[in-house]
Amino acid sequence: MNPTNHTKIKFKKNASSFYPELKKEVAELLNPTILSRARNEMLIKFAGYSLLYIALYICIYIPFVGANIYLLISSYVLFGLTGILLAFNCAHDCVHNTFSKNKRVNKIVFYCVFNSQGVNSRLWHKRHIASHHIFPNVDGCDADIDDNPFMRLSPHHKLRKYQQYQHIYAVFLYLVYTLHWIFVKDFIYLGKKNLANLKDQTHSLAFIAELIILKLLYLTFLIVLPALFTTATFQQIMIAFIAMHFIISLFFVLTLIISHLCLETEFPEVNENGELPYNYYEHQLAVSLDYHPESKLANFIFGGFNSHTAHHLFPNMQHTLYTHITPLIREKAIKHKLPYHEKSIPRAIRSHFGYLKKLGAG
Repeated sequence: MNPTNHTKIKFKKNASSFYPELKKEVAELLNPTILSRARNEMLIKFAGYSLLYIALYICIYIPFVGANIYLLISSYVLFGLTGILLAFNCAHDCVHNTFSKNKRVNKIVFYCVFNSQGVNSRLWHKRHIASHHIFPNVDGCDADIDDNPFMRLSPHHKLRKYQQYQHIYAVFLYLVYTLHWIFVKDFIYLGKKNLANLKDQTHSLAFIAELIILKLLYLTFLIVLPALFTTATFQQIMIAFIAMHFIISLFFVLTLIISHLCLETEFPEVNENGELPYNYYEHQLAVSLDYHPESKLANFIFGGFNSHTAHHLFPNMQHTLYTHITPLIREKAIKHKLPYHEKSIPRAIRSHFGYLKKLGAG
């Protein structure tokens, strides 16, 4: 049933003790020592990724780098990947006000990191907090799976004949994901009055001007200045820039999309009363998939996106704590006979493409 037919979508109300039990044990587990180490780790990651990000940008201007197309491409790709890791590990926490206790610091860091990637921070912030986190995988309420003409991402979307091949052509679309986001998607969202559960959206002329200026600055720093002040030609700069986006797009999509869009995850529908089949916390379990959630290395790289169940259950907690609480989540889910999904990255990616194939077949 299409949830947009209802004035208000509700989660099922039940007396499940899953979350109260989990919350109590998590609070007991996270002692001051663990909390202090998690905060320090967050600051170390921010400092390390930021310095590496700046250093890799400077590398582009080293004469022998610009003179060698392979070194130039490598510098751009590593710079782009570091920017994604900075967004994963710091900017995302800032959105949830968990990076710093100071909300102003969170706002500034998020704004700088996100806009330096060429994407608009404010548009994404609204979609992420006011849409995706409230109703993940709910058709018509989650902007991340909003219907589009290329990909069928929900079993409740209209099936188009050519989408039977989406598990094949998806890779080519994923290659240009960040370029599409920067130069197309932000402007589409800018013009949408209604997007999933976000209604009557308006944007001031000042905001539109800011968005355009920020994108021009991004192009200036990544294309114009290197073309003017390095030994590389404009054509070489463009090749490196596009190669960077191909690589970071695949990395970005294939490490994020598997956390919700797989054969194992559910896409709950509302009943005739506008009620979803789970309560809020059970819903987060049903729609999320973890990969290597207790791995400190995976947490260091993916910023907790690999422990996505923990993130959706405790969005106001630093991601550096997720490795500690995931065993409790798994344990409580099993105890209460609730779904908990976990795979390795390769299996999760295979599951995602299996899901695309299934949806394409109708």
